[in-house]
Amino acid sequence: MAVVRFGPAGKPIDYKGKTNDVCTYINAERLDAYEYQATYGVKISKQSAIELKKNSKDNDVLVSMHAPYYINLSSNKADVIERSVKRLVQAAKASEWMGAYRTVFHPGFYTTYTPEEAMKCCKKAITEIQDELEAQSVNEYTFAPETTGKKSQLGNLDEIIEICGSFEHFAPTVDFAHVHARSGGSIKDKNAYNKIFQKLEDELGLKSLHSHFTRIEYTDAGERKHHTLAEDSYGPPLEPLLEEIVDCGWDVTVICETPFLDHDAIKMKVLYEDILKIK
Repeated sequence: MAVVRFGPAGKPIDYKGKTNDVCTYINAERLDAYEYQATYGVKISKQSAIELKKNSKDNDVLVSMHAPYYINLSSNKADVIERSVKRLVQAAKASEWMGAYRTVFHPGFYTTYTPEEAMKCCKKAITEIQDELEAQSVNEYTFAPETTGKKSQLGNLDEIIEICGSFEHFAPTVDFAHVHARSGGSIKDKNAYNKIFQKLEDELGLKSLHSHFTRIEYTDAGERKHHTLAEDSYGPPLEPLLEEIVDCGWDVTVICETPFLDHDAIKMKVLYEDILKIK
């Protein structure tokens, strides 16, 4: 039977304890995933990361990491690339310490490049990252480039598939809200979700997926603002996604990125379980 997990992007809203104990709290909420946020830098110590790994295993909570936001592997500035490479090397090392099964990151921006030039630059930087990780004997990591929400960013679904198909230790993160925003609101029903899953299976041979979900507001340029599940005037729709997850039989982790984090993650899981009972 497929394993489908739900959890928050970052610490639960009401949690006041230490990061290395957070999975006990998440488990008590009946959630089973947690994405550690290193969005402003990897600041966790090796010892705390090791303790988080034990805490996650004790509570059957699957941990992932979101690497720093300040990453641009397709920049036209050499110093930006250099810093981005260092940050992702650091993120992969910390992911290994904490047992994170995915290290999520945003690939970059097109800046002055064409999409093809930006992709070439990104791939060159990834090769540097992997060479450095090999030199440091870091092997237990899986980078998970995320579909991006702005049209100025490298990272539409096709580009993420190309990156993941080009390197070992890579698997995609599909942020369904970003796909929705970037495409001007294309996700309207179960069929739209099915096409995404089918594309991933056809082109990468996948039967498992790390994903993000939130309601999202967007403009002609793409992503603008995240909204809660209760704000259902914003897409993409949740129930058809959960129906597709039930029907496709994949192992899927859904990380909630709404402003209500774990509270909305619980709602997602309850709705998923209700759909599962009906099926």
